[in-house]
Amino acid sequence: MLAHALPLVFALLVWWAGTGLVLFLDQLPARTYRWSMAGASALALASMAGLAVTSDDASVSGAYIAFACGVAVWGWHEMAFLMGYLAGPRKSPATAARGGWRHVMQAIEAILFHELAILATLAAILALTWGGANQVGPGTFAILWIMRLSAKLNVYLGVPNLTEEFLPAHLKYLKSFFARKPMNLLFPVSVSLSTAATLWLAQMALAPGADAFAVAGYGLLASLMGLAVLEHWFLVLPLPVTALWGPCLPPEQLDATPPDPRRGLAQRPIV
Repeated sequence: MLAHALPLVFALLVWWAGTGLVLFLDQLPARTYRWSMAGASALALASMAGLAVTSDDASVSGAYIAFACGVAVWGWHEMAFLMGYLAGPRKSPATAARGGWRHVMQAIEAILFHELAILATLAAILALTWGGANQVGPGTFAILWIMRLSAKLNVYLGVPNLTEEFLPAHLKYLKSFFARKPMNLLFPVSVSLSTAATLWLAQMALAPGADAFAVAGYGLLASLMGLAVLEHWFLVLPLPVTALWGPCLPPEQLDATPPDPRRGLAQRPIV
């Protein structure tokens, strides 16, 4: 029982602490960004090396190390984006009318470099770990990318709860690509497919013949996918999500948006 519970606890702690750390560093003065990025870059390089070393380590510790390395590499991309080092060639609000191809292209231009960098990193991770017995690291990075891309598409198409409160001043122009709607047609598809993937990964971890490595590896991936599904629900449900990372944000950030009486609690999910 403990072997099945530990992956969930570990993934939950890494998810919460990693998100909180990125939010905290992003709220610091811009003059600190270069030092934060320097530290994150060193950690990301060490994590890439860790992914290569653990690619043939089909042990429980190898699964946990590969998972942590995958999250650390992903964290570098999140910081580079939020701190404005790696976003896209467009750094101004949308000028085209929503719903047309010009607006879609402008949205792509706003995050193009970020997405290309993620794809390049994924290719590098696959090259470093190809054929290895331990694919937890590549799986971790791929889940984070796919689910974050899904969240971005849902925010673009329209959801009730947006994330503009978390955008630093130099990225405020991205709000012009967000849409606030009760629902969009992609959301139920995203949640259904990702929930099915979560259940499949959990089934693999709970299979009677699963060894310790499979229990840990599939358990970590299932937990991460489940948390990503939860983040999707944060986009539509009236939940006080900010409370999860309140200690990582300044008081004025927490009080920036008053509660909406039509929906109950203020919404500030992480996307």
